[in-house]
Amino acid sequence: MTTPGRGLHGHVLETLGPAITAGEYQPGSVLRTDELAQRFHVSRSVMREAVRVLESMHLVESRRRVGVTVRPKAEWNVYDPQVIRWRLAGADRPHQLRSLTVLRSAIEPVAARLAARNATAQQCAELTECALGMVANSRGHQLEGYLIHDVAFHRVILTASGNEMFARLGDVVAEVLAGRTHHEVMFEDPDPTAVTLHVQVAEAVREGDADRAEKLTRQITVGALEELDILAP
Repeated sequence: MTTPGRGLHGHVLETLGPAITAGEYQPGSVLRTDELAQRFHVSRSVMREAVRVLESMHLVESRRRVGVTVRPKAEWNVYDPQVIRWRLAGADRPHQLRSLTVLRSAIEPVAARLAARNATAQQCAELTECALGMVANSRGHQLEGYLIHDVAFHRVILTASGNEMFARLGDVVAEVLAGRTHHEVMFEDPDPTAVTLHVQVAEAVREGDADRAEKLTRQITVGALEELDILAP
């Protein structure tokens, strides 16, 4: 159960964070904690807690006698899942989606190659289960169900690579996949070719075919970029 304090500072974050990432507060803008507390009708301690979270994301910097200063975009923690979610909800969505999808295209094919070499029997089974779940939810406008299995599939690939840096990108990939779905940057049903490719990647990983796993995953990411050209140019 969420405590009242967390609920209050969470409310502040869900208003202030998207406003900063949307550019409503330009870099260098100074926000006064007392004024913000009055605006959001919260205590100064709640406001300070919200500011601490924003500081951890490198969105703002707090200094005594100065206030809370909005930091330049180049300094933001752009890998923070919450920052990604806020940016995807704003006008920067097309650029953010493209940037994240290009990142996926650079990382996931290599992760799939490594997964084909390093995946355990359990991970192979999980990958197959996720792929079949995607198939089962690929028709009839079941995008939310499809998303669950799609996110899980890519998490397994990244984890099964055996590279802890790749594995930590699971939340990033989850946010871009969720953003595509929740902001309707997908067709009403997933591309059948993409669904089939996921099944084939699972097979390649299970068979230990690193070349094929990498090639097929690259096709998935190329297809995702092509969808953006149509749906979020």
